[in-house]
Amino acid sequence: MKNPEDDVVLRLNESLRPAGRTLFDVPRVGWITGWLSTGVFVLVLALAGAWQPAVAAESGLSPDPVRVEVLLGAATNGTVARLRLAEMCDTFGPRFSGSTNLEGAIDWILARLREDGFENVRGEPVKVPHWERGEEWLEQVEPVPMRMPVLGLGGTTNTPVDGITARVLVVTNFAELESRAAEARGRIVVFDAPFTAYGETVRYRGAGGSAAAKVGAVASLVRSITPFSLQTPHTGMMSYEAGTARIPHAAMTVEHAERMRRLQERGIPVTLRLRLGARQWPDADSRNVVAEIRGREHPEEIIVVGGHIDSWDVGQGALDDGGGCLAAWEALRLIKTTGIAPRRTLRLVLWVNEENGLAGAKAYPRQHADELARHVLAVESDWGIGPVQGFAFTGSGRANEQLKALLPWLGLIGAGQIKAGAGGSDLGPLLHEGVPTMDLWTDKRDYFWFHHTAADTVDKVDPGELNRCVAALAVMLYGVAEMPEALAR
Repeated sequence: MKNPEDDVVLRLNESLRPAGRTLFDVPRVGWITGWLSTGVFVLVLALAGAWQPAVAAESGLSPDPVRVEVLLGAATNGTVARLRLAEMCDTFGPRFSGSTNLEGAIDWILARLREDGFENVRGEPVKVPHWERGEEWLEQVEPVPMRMPVLGLGGTTNTPVDGITARVLVVTNFAELESRAAEARGRIVVFDAPFTAYGETVRYRGAGGSAAAKVGAVASLVRSITPFSLQTPHTGMMSYEAGTARIPHAAMTVEHAERMRRLQERGIPVTLRLRLGARQWPDADSRNVVAEIRGREHPEEIIVVGGHIDSWDVGQGALDDGGGCLAAWEALRLIKTTGIAPRRTLRLVLWVNEENGLAGAKAYPRQHADELARHVLAVESDWGIGPVQGFAFTGSGRANEQLKALLPWLGLIGAGQIKAGAGGSDLGPLLHEGVPTMDLWTDKRDYFWFHHTAADTVDKVDPGELNRCVAALAVMLYGVAEMPEALAR
């Protein structure tokens, strides 16, 4: 597919303003409506070489302010990220580890990266888990027969072919389960834990199966980990505690979990029949996607940016994490398109198997062990494509001060904040090796409405928000790449 922007440089904003302007008032930034050819773009940069806004002079940074403005304009007016996200999601669908969908998407990405002119484009081999959910259903036998939506949780064992039929015990937390342990034997335990924060409530998804098994339950169901539901169950990873029985564990909708709790409170017994056809296959061959823009002065110093290209086996994985991958990819592509040759190497990494094992994130440090001491920064975009706020950072105090010099530029698009605590899953192994890490910080507003569901589709991604994520990443990456001194560890 030919990119709409291949032969032109994207729109410039009103960058050639009188010196002395510190920041441009965001509502007043107006992008030039015409397209400029590459030759005109180079001429404009040459003529504008002496222009330096006060913000650049005060910061002492090397990034060319005109190029920063061009990146902002290119990103916020771009179409490539949205078009490519839609093409990938619509062509390959969900990209679960071990699936032909994922491998087809990786082939497609590698081909496009080569067309874009990236260097050292490759797929680095990774062995990934291969779990398949198989046929699933959940039905209420009494008091009123009905079918209900259900999604087995990643890693669950299966049920007998005819399913499991048993009375229900509804509990709201682990403490209540322990206090009612005598009632749980032979039951299907339903965890009706209201959503508080993802990190808190997700415990019931991850550990609920083993907790229910310890008190003699024959299966367990967890209320989907979401603050909002339209009868959409949310899948996700679970694990079994060593030494406990492995009972089937699945997610049901918020609506049905609450309904069963109300019936139980009224003293009305509920009987369910659950069928899970899950199967665990031998590990499969997959790949991390890697591509580079080599540094002009310090190619040995590496800045990594990416997301995870795998998704769950439902929906299209557009928010989690196709959008994050495309934002990182497009940020680097625009750096190339606008003629920037960064001082340090910018490396795109799209990890595999984040959803159910982190095999890609664990493999990368092993495969690049000799380079890790020269990794300047690792950036991940894996918190959806909501309004971008800035970045979360884990690193030294000195590095944090260095990064703050870039915030005025990022403030032009509402992303001028930096907070402590980058927590992206794929960054963990790199952080363990001492690499400073950073997350793109977005407002998650409705992210957990669609997370891990069949509703995670391209239409949920706002094109304008996607473009602002691209812009924030492009400016941050260019700024860190051009710093006179590498980020302090």
